[in-house]
Amino acid sequence: MMAAICGRWWGSRMSLRISLLGRGAWGSTLEQLWMRQGHRLRSWSRRDGGDPVPLLADVDLVVVAVSMAGIAPLASQLRPHWPAGLPLLSCTKGIDLERLETPTQLWQRQLPNVPALVLSGPNLAAELQRGLPAASVLASSDLDLAGQLQAALSGPTLRLYTNDDPLGTEVAGALKNVMAVAAGMCDGLALGSNAKASLLCRGLAEMGVALAGMGGRSSSLYGLAGLGDLLATANSPLSRNYSFGRLLAEGLNARAAEARIGATVEGPRTARAALGLAERHGWSLPICTQVVQVLDGRTTPQQAAGALMQRNLKSEFAEVGQ
Repeated sequence: MMAAICGRWWGSRMSLRISLLGRGAWGSTLEQLWMRQGHRLRSWSRRDGGDPVPLLADVDLVVVAVSMAGIAPLASQLRPHWPAGLPLLSCTKGIDLERLETPTQLWQRQLPNVPALVLSGPNLAAELQRGLPAASVLASSDLDLAGQLQAALSGPTLRLYTNDDPLGTEVAGALKNVMAVAAGMCDGLALGSNAKASLLCRGLAEMGVALAGMGGRSSSLYGLAGLGDLLATANSPLSRNYSFGRLLAEGLNARAAEARIGATVEGPRTARAALGLAERHGWSLPICTQVVQVLDGRTTPQQAAGALMQRNLKSEFAEVGQ
């Protein structure tokens, strides 16, 4: 059945019928982008109310761009109504604080047989809205499905690649938000280019600890969802997580900083989830640890920077997680 659906999508050059769940900044950007490419979209947002179940009927693909907090209740609501074989494309980045799972792991708790894909990469919504070019990755264990969607959804301003490591892609995309918060603090404190480069290099290594520990592939760490997204979000004021970190460096507490951003910032929640995973598996995540210490008001950004500089000396390539 799936092969027949995919063949209809691209083999006949038909536009896709897409239902989009979640119209935040990223969801709205994707909606506009794919409508310009000729796809037929209908959308739902929790803010607007209404029932999302009817959006499952007569579509080729469901794209989900809700926040991490919205996944579990939405998946539970949709589970009894999900059509067999209907693919789900997850665009959410984060790790669930309660279950310590990625977005697609949460979806597959309710929909274990759903053909699932992940979209992730350096995709600052404001730039795509202006028509600036970007690239992203479609990750799925079903590379045939990923290839069909790659062909259908790529366009003049969004080039899509594929890989078969959805878990590693999600972990990399989640943890880079924590490093973007740390990078924002570093720039907010005016610690300089040397410190920023060192932070991002060690941050990438720390992302690799979680990625490998959860079963992802190291190649994903250096792909678009890992290094690519880190370079974008750790250096741009368009990044909520980076801007949040700068506000912390200015002296705002976590609640006030998120209120100033005026939208969901996933980095703080992901940092806490990462420490939950570190405690469970015995990992060492010093940057995540210091970010959480700042979030909790147990240390200042200045003290956090000092604590990272004063850690015990070791080899650059010491055993992962030590």
